[in-house]
Amino acid sequence: MSVPIYLGYYFKIKPLQPASEILIAELGNAGFESFVETEDGVNAFIQKGEWNDNILNDIHILSSGEFEIEYTSEVIEQVNWNKEWEKNFNPIIVEDVCSVRAPFHEKPNTDYDIIIEPKMSFGTGHHETTHMMIQHLLKTDLKNKKVLDMGCGTGVLAILAEMRGANEIDAIDIDNWCYLNTIENVERNHCDHITAYEGDVSLLSGKSYDIIIANINRNILLNDIKHYASALRSDGKLFLSGFYKEDLDMISEECVKYKLNFTKHISRNNWIAASYTLK
Repeated sequence: MSVPIYLGYYFKIKPLQPASEILIAELGNAGFESFVETEDGVNAFIQKGEWNDNILNDIHILSSGEFEIEYTSEVIEQVNWNKEWEKNFNPIIVEDVCSVRAPFHEKPNTDYDIIIEPKMSFGTGHHETTHMMIQHLLKTDLKNKKVLDMGCGTGVLAILAEMRGANEIDAIDIDNWCYLNTIENVERNHCDHITAYEGDVSLLSGKSYDIIIANINRNILLNDIKHYASALRSDGKLFLSGFYKEDLDMISEECVKYKLNFTKHISRNNWIAASYTLK
């Protein structure tokens, strides 16, 4: 079997955030299939068969005056992805009780130990939004709750929900790679109560939850809040992240329209994770 040929793009970014997250999202839409975040930027990889001379033309952040982004590229005959992750994916520990690590990392002494192979999916715990959502879940009673992880990425939040006692969890992502990666990570962590779906908010029709987690982005959240409210049980909790501090009022105003009352938020490097209760 022939070995696929990849092209590697090596981006250096100033300032690193939020440009790194935006760049990864835009490159993913353009066909890049794997990313490694570095201390000063992002390494991105795409199969040669998916590449074309104009591949970066629609990457709008490259022409933004807010960031300095430069890059080099090369043709790569073969990539050992496990080795790439081993070099660049470090384990994290949240609140001293929850660890997120790859299979090759040493097992830490934490109450919740989540093992993932992130591949190209978002949600390793390194990004501020995932880190804060983990913080919210650690402070929430999930025992015997029905939970939705919307925009599940690697499935890490759904996995933590089961570890903390949720007895029925749906994990939904519109991206096929994320859907497949979630299934792998659910099996890797021996979870029995998580069902992964590939799709969007239309899958919520006729369903109800005690807790909904949605870590996506501002525009999708604003569009979908009404659907989350419809699927949330009375006194249910909604956790939203994927937006900046300056967007919090806009998000909260939309929530109020559907009787979702703001309770609190966590901030981390200008990113926000907010919680709401349905009344």
